[in-house]
Amino acid sequence: MSLQGCPDKCGDVPIPYPFGIGTQCAATSLNSYFNLICDSTTDPPRPMVGDPGTEDEITDISLEHGEMCVLSPVSYICFKSNTKFNSSNLGYDLQLTPFLPSPSRNRFTVIGCNTLGLVSGYKDTASQYVAGCYSYCEGVNNTTEGAPCAGMGCCETAIPANLTSFGVMFEMNQSKVWRFNPCFYGMVAEVGWYNFSQQDLVGRLGFINDRAKKGAPVIADWAIRNGSCPEKGKDKPNDYACISANSYCTAVNNGPGYLCQCSKGYEGNPYLPNGCQGLSVSGTVVMALACLLLMQFQRKRHMKEKDEYFKQNGGLQLYDEMRSRQVDTIRILTEKEIKRATDNYNEDRVIGCGGQGMVYKGTLDDQKEVAIKKSKVINDDCREEFVNEIIILSQINHRNIVRLIGCCLDVDVPMLVYEFVSRGTLSEFIHSTDYRRSPIPLDLRLKVATQSAEALAYLHSSTARTILHGDVKSANILLDDQLNAKVADFGASTLKSMDESEFIMFVHGTLGYLDPESFISHCLTDRSDVYSFGVVLLELMTRKRAIYKDNFNEKQALSYSFPLKFHQKKHQTMLDTEIIEDAGTGVLEKMAELAVHCLSPRGDDRPTMKEVAERLQMMRRLQFDATGAHENNSYPENYKGAYSVVPFDETTQGTISMSELVEDLAR
Repeated sequence: MSLQGCPDKCGDVPIPYPFGIGTQCAATSLNSYFNLICDSTTDPPRPMVGDPGTEDEITDISLEHGEMCVLSPVSYICFKSNTKFNSSNLGYDLQLTPFLPSPSRNRFTVIGCNTLGLVSGYKDTASQYVAGCYSYCEGVNNTTEGAPCAGMGCCETAIPANLTSFGVMFEMNQSKVWRFNPCFYGMVAEVGWYNFSQQDLVGRLGFINDRAKKGAPVIADWAIRNGSCPEKGKDKPNDYACISANSYCTAVNNGPGYLCQCSKGYEGNPYLPNGCQGLSVSGTVVMALACLLLMQFQRKRHMKEKDEYFKQNGGLQLYDEMRSRQVDTIRILTEKEIKRATDNYNEDRVIGCGGQGMVYKGTLDDQKEVAIKKSKVINDDCREEFVNEIIILSQINHRNIVRLIGCCLDVDVPMLVYEFVSRGTLSEFIHSTDYRRSPIPLDLRLKVATQSAEALAYLHSSTARTILHGDVKSANILLDDQLNAKVADFGASTLKSMDESEFIMFVHGTLGYLDPESFISHCLTDRSDVYSFGVVLLELMTRKRAIYKDNFNEKQALSYSFPLKFHQKKHQTMLDTEIIEDAGTGVLEKMAELAVHCLSPRGDDRPTMKEVAERLQMMRRLQFDATGAHENNSYPENYKGAYSVVPFDETTQGTISMSELVEDLAR
């Protein structure tokens, strides 16, 4: 596994080429960091990697998987009477090395009380990355030893691929002194390595002294970074690393570069001349038989696993509920059907991607086009409510809400199947930078706003129990072929249905739309949706994003800057010039008043979603009375069919107040 005449181990750790102890034993022409140090001052000796003075200990090197496990120091900061007395904030720059932290094998972990830990860095020279999590200590004495890091005493979050450099920062609440917890820790560590222990919160540097003396284990992906696999039929470069006969090249998923593998039927080290050796005939037969037995065992285990997933995700309960309630609108699909629909999760089928998972466009066996939401993870505490939430979603029947068609339960994380909405998101529609785009008339903006408000009002008050969306934003409002609004992404994985007084540990939302009152009180109410919808109204009126750059290239929050201008009576300067002349008498002013009302700091001062919908209906009527009905052919080609020749046709739902009706009759 090593070069001839070179040590193949340091202590108990094998050292396969291209790694080596000393420049003569390592592939330093590929990267100088393949040259390792064997520290013989310890017993047993320890292999080390890194620049002089900052080396990290290696505990394992995998040639086949291109992985290395190293013990990395932990960042920390300590306080005494709210005064910092000790700290060590570590950072890494891996751009010149063959190493990148594995995004699937590691997590960023924070330990401490009332502290926000942040990991920031660069995925390349231009793409900055910031992520973090918040750790509480209220009620930490009731937390089970060995519990996963879900926010109580410790928390964790994912890191991205291709993170070439990163550092750790802390933001903590010092107004409340936790005498038993003077230190806070942050680290990138292997998944599953750390579980909560109250002992880690006690004393100065107790965690580092007791559990992380040598550091936290980090799984680093390594590869030959200074090249790529040669194209078929072309000459191999002089520095090509796969020099063994019967070897081949594979591209890596994390960062640039490639790895070498022995061809089928061969084993050994593909980075060495003649390193891949053929297996004997008898060995091949034994291996083939072993593979057959393993395949049969795995097939049975796979089927048993699917049955367990189906029961675990409430499949049997869902069948019972469907029979008892006579629900026939929800289809239960198998993973095999989902894979067929998405061409085995083909990247070309991806129509949405976010922190929670992926959304694929799929075609079911009956040729129905659907959107399939494949989440990354689901909290085990949420599985018990999953069936009830599916039942609730099956009872939602509103033309301006994306309809749930079915679900897939025989997988670890349940998948949801929705109707496919063709024209994309409202965010894409109003914030398009395409110079060929057509103006968006005020009539259309009012129509989308009214339909969205009616859908949210329906969720709040027209179902068996109140459903709170929890993440209202222009990116979660879809548009169909006729540019009708369809509220989306309120499914079982993000459904919020609870008492107004219920305390929630983590408030999820999108920056620029999040209700500041819910973030402080940790209580989500229907007025939280109203606040977020107020930001969407401002997007429609100003055509600015929720977080935008002003004339001085400074980032501003629309929810803050517009109300400020409104109270100064200067908000006209922020309105989209395309609709100022198009507006009927006072319509834009009424929209501005409504948006600012929705953004009231106190939830009790905001209107209900039903009141918002009714006021928008009246604005549509005022706009119609001022400008008259529009014929379809009087609008840009892209928007034909998006308007009605009467102000309130079959696409309009809701009611008009009695006083408004009297005024109409009087006219």
